[in-house]
Amino acid sequence: MSVFPKLAFGLAISAVAALAAAQQYPTKNVNMLVPYAAGGPTDTVARVVAQAMLKPLGHAVIVENRPSAGGILAPEAVKNAKPDGYTILIHHIGMATTPTLYRQLRYNPLTDFEYIGLINEVPMTIIANAKVPAKDLKEFLAYLRANKDKVSYANAGIGAASHLCGMLFMSAIQLDLLTVPYKGTGPAMNDLLGGQVTFMCDQTTSTTSQIKSGKVKAYGITSAKRVASLPDLPTLQEQGLKGADVGIWHGLYAPKGTPKPVLDKLVSALQAALADPDVQKRFTDLGAVTYGKDRQTPAALQAHLKAEIAKWAPLIKKAGQYAD
Repeated sequence: MSVFPKLAFGLAISAVAALAAAQQYPTKNVNMLVPYAAGGPTDTVARVVAQAMLKPLGHAVIVENRPSAGGILAPEAVKNAKPDGYTILIHHIGMATTPTLYRQLRYNPLTDFEYIGLINEVPMTIIANAKVPAKDLKEFLAYLRANKDKVSYANAGIGAASHLCGMLFMSAIQLDLLTVPYKGTGPAMNDLLGGQVTFMCDQTTSTTSQIKSGKVKAYGITSAKRVASLPDLPTLQEQGLKGADVGIWHGLYAPKGTPKPVLDKLVSALQAALADPDVQKRFTDLGAVTYGKDRQTPAALQAHLKAEIAKWAPLIKKAGQYAD
């Protein structure tokens, strides 16, 4: 047998072996990389989903936190991972904003990944430390304008959900306020509770308990409708503030080139997890809205990501806030 037939035979054997492995997937635990620190909003969503995917997959999904500024390390690691379905990525709206925020990004969200599906959308809340005297949004906006040189806005770092919400909020109220970036939601929230910063905007997954306990003052929800977990908190829209609507959506991704049989199993496992009543209740308690099954698909995530990149790019460019 000449060299070329041997090579062709070897490639054929490898292809058959790869197909067999894909059809048997999974045979071991799956790692789900999270771009942010443990205990944060995206980590909370990741752990709920990972636990629920155990049953349909038959193997555990291990959450692995890869925190970094802008949440760029986890996507880069998944891009470079072996495309066998054993390393996947959960990410939020940051997947759509990093291409503009980072001008030398080492991955392309539109070309370097396979899409699994959308998970949920989490509204944001405008909250302030307990010392702020304003009783409602109208008074709060008046307070910000009267003290624009003294107040400060906390966020979890460039590219974080709280950074994006703050950018949109300040654009909507036409105020340029002092911004204080932190290395994560936890430190930002701690300083807000301590009164070192005036206000912030963050996901209901991390603010609901603080609002219910009365430790912070809440002035509005960024979604179009009120959320079940905070029924008495009005939306910004219904209080007359337009242009500050934002939801922090989450999606699931795999490395480019992951075999279709593997992707199909991951899509099925995600859909089974999101159909779990316990998962739906958990998300509802956190103020999150689970996407319907028609959005829990690769095509829906791809279309949503493209639309979000197109939406945020001009806003970020106008603000002139870049991470590099």
